[in-house]
Amino acid sequence: MLKNSHFITVIVILVFALSACTLGQKAPLNPINPNILYTAAAQTVAAQLTLSAPISMPTLLQPLPTNTSVPLPTLPSLPTLVAPTLVPTQACDKAEFIDDVTIEDDTVMSPGENFTKTWRLKNIGTCSWTTAYSLVFLSDNAMDGPSSVSLAGNVNPGQTVDVSVDLKAPSGNGTHTGRWGLRNAAGVTFSQFYVRIKVQSGGGGGGGTFAVTHASLSASGSCGAFTITANVTTNRAGTITYHWVFSDGGMLPASTLVYGSAGTQSVVTDWALGAPGTHWVDIYIDDPNHQQFGRAHLSCP
Repeated sequence: MLKNSHFITVIVILVFALSACTLGQKAPLNPINPNILYTAAAQTVAAQLTLSAPISMPTLLQPLPTNTSVPLPTLPSLPTLVAPTLVPTQACDKAEFIDDVTIEDDTVMSPGENFTKTWRLKNIGTCSWTTAYSLVFLSDNAMDGPSSVSLAGNVNPGQTVDVSVDLKAPSGNGTHTGRWGLRNAAGVTFSQFYVRIKVQSGGGGGGGTFAVTHASLSASGSCGAFTITANVTTNRAGTITYHWVFSDGGMLPASTLVYGSAGTQSVVTDWALGAPGTHWVDIYIDDPNHQQFGRAHLSCP
C-alpha cells in the first residue's frame, strides 16, 4: 500500500510539472485536457493495484468428505471362550510302606539260607488292588526269588496288606539288597521297597543266634471249617514261641515248638469262619524273632 502512495505522488508531480512548462508559451494548437491526464493516471494506478493484488492459487487438495455414515463391514461374531474348571485328582494306584513284618534290615544270615520276606503296605490310592496286581522284582539281587507273585485278594483304598516272597540268601558274604515293587493290571509299577540282609559264613539269624528264618502259610477247607498250616524254618536247634493272629482281631494263646536242629516243622490251627468277605490268618513268632511271618488268605461268599 505504501508503494502505491509513492507512485500516485510521482504522477501528481509530473502533472504539475507539465502545467508549469506551458506557462509563458503560446497555447498549443491542441491543448492537453487535464481530465485526460487524471484519467490516465487513475488507470495506471488501477493497473498497479491489479498487479499487486494477491494471486489466487488453484486448490490442489480437496477436503476429505465429512460423511461418516458409510457402514463398516460386519465381522463374524467369535464364540465365547470359557476357562476350563480345574478339578484336583488323586493317584489311582498309590502305596505307603508301613513296616518290615519279617527280616528287618541288616538281618544276619548264613550263606544259602532260605527265608520269607514280608512287607506291610497300605493302599492310599483311589483304586482297589485286585488279584491282577502283583509283587514284582525290580533290581539288584533277586536272591533266588520269583519274578512276580500275584496278590491273594483285593485290597481296597485305606486297607493294609502283607505281601510276601520266598527268598534265599546269596552264597557270598556281605550285604545284599533286593528291590521289589507293586505292579497294576496294566503292567505299571507304582511303588518300591526292598529287603537287605547281611550274609556271614557260620552264622545266621541274628549274628549266629537261634532264629526263625522262614515261614509259609496255606489254607484248606471251606467257609465255616478252615484249616491253616504254617511251615516254620529255623537256622539251628532251639525253641520258638508263636501266636496265631486273625483278621477279626482274635489271637490264640502262645504255643511253643522245639527244634533239635536247623530245619522245618509244621503247626496247624482251625478257624470256623462263616462271615462273608475276604479274611486272613498270620503266625507271629514272639520268640526269638518278635516278627510276623507269612499270611494265609481266606474268602467266604
